[in-house]
Amino acid sequence: MENQGQGLHARVLESLGPAITSGTYPPGSVLRTDELEQRFDVSRTVIREAIRVLESMHLVTSRRRVGVTVRPTEEWNVYDPQVIRWRLAGADRPRQLRSLTVLRSAVEPVAAGLAARLATPEQCEELTRHALGMVATSRGQQLGAYLVHDVAFHRVILRASGNEMFARLGDVVAEVLTGRTEHQIMFTDPDPAAVTLHVRVAEAVRARDAARAEALTREITAGAMAELDILAP
Repeated sequence: MENQGQGLHARVLESLGPAITSGTYPPGSVLRTDELEQRFDVSRTVIREAIRVLESMHLVTSRRRVGVTVRPTEEWNVYDPQVIRWRLAGADRPRQLRSLTVLRSAVEPVAAGLAARLATPEQCEELTRHALGMVATSRGQQLGAYLVHDVAFHRVILRASGNEMFARLGDVVAEVLTGRTEHQIMFTDPDPAAVTLHVRVAEAVRARDAARAEALTREITAGAMAELDILAP
């Protein structure tokens, strides 16, 4: 019964979340719990649990005698991985990808420079392993396997920076990279130049060359933005 309840709650959430983030329910819209119960054919408990999750993301606010009100966009927790996923699934995907790529451009080069100074030998080894994994999966339309190494590579960079704020952005970057792949905003095979840059970043981090690691990572994020201009204009 508990698993069934979780499934119902997830179904409600996966319908309401994208509807809110896509603007189907614009800010200021009021959702009535009794109407939601009827629409989804679930209990009030299930609806309340879904609403609690949406409240935790700052997408809605719930008040007695008023109902569930969609909050202004600027109040949303836009760093929540689920919110990012929903927004990337909507019609506003190109703008969202650009916004997130600009964030990456501001953070990841600095993180790479810090990683070159602070990364442990284990983190250097992990970075090299995933860079080589990207090389090995960059041909033959293996985007799913490539994505695994790509996400892991960037997580290591952020974590190895020694900055806990940067490290927490690992999930954000993972959603950006995953969204590009799932929504086919990638070339059939990754750009060879971008793959090579990842290998060179790993080498720079291992060599403790902070300036080079930062500059190379800046090239990676600039390339990601250039790809968006082609694939998601």
